[in-house]
Amino acid sequence: MSSMQQSFKADQSEGNREEWNRSELESANQTRDEAATTTAHASKQEASGFLQQTGEQMMHMAQGAVDTVKNTLGFNDDKSN
Repeated sequence: MSSMQQSFKADQSEGNREEWNRSELESANQTRDEAATTTAHASKQEASGFLQQTGEQMMHMAQGAVDTVKNTLGFNDDKSN
């Protein structure tokens, strides 16, 4: 094999490695982006669920306070008393 052929094969091998490295980098970046999107979506759903639960708790507390005031003032809905 001539030195020119050896040089060509070395250049070709280097080019293949660079192409493989680029491909791996693109794959890693895509995986990272997908993971970030999935995490953001899950966080948004978790926050939404937390806010809904908190809102429901606040409504129950407010209704409890209203019922307490009504009972204290004698305006309760129970007509059997």
